[in-house]
Amino acid sequence: MSGESAEFLEKVRAVARKQARYDIHAYLFVFQGLEFTLKRIGERRHVSGRELLEGIRDFALLNFGAMGEAVFRQWGIESSLDFGRIVFALVEAELMSKTDSDDIEDFADGFDFQKTFREDYTPSGLPDETNDEQSA
Repeated sequence: MSGESAEFLEKVRAVARKQARYDIHAYLFVFQGLEFTLKRIGERRHVSGRELLEGIRDFALLNFGAMGEAVFRQWGIESSLDFGRIVFALVEAELMSKTDSDDIEDFADGFDFQKTFREDYTPSGLPDETNDEQSA
């Protein structure tokens, strides 16, 4: 690991220790979600809280599938507002930036974990039940 990477990781660890509410993996996942979102947008620019939440949700579905809710809970994340708390802690530590119009409330009611990871989740590549019934 380069010195710059080690320094960055130590700063993130310091934020996680200071807040003591979320696992360090939650903080790192926010950065991964941001990179995922920026790649999907196709340009490096500021993203809104809503855009970031959409990216975090989709990145979690790709990486964890139906286990996303369980992973988030293990990290101490109970709702999308927790991602806002993480982002604003990272902003305070100068590891992320925000605009004057950004607000932690942008993360409130972003997406429902149960709906996303249980009710609406369909594993890609597997036939749904209606297709099974029709082919029987």
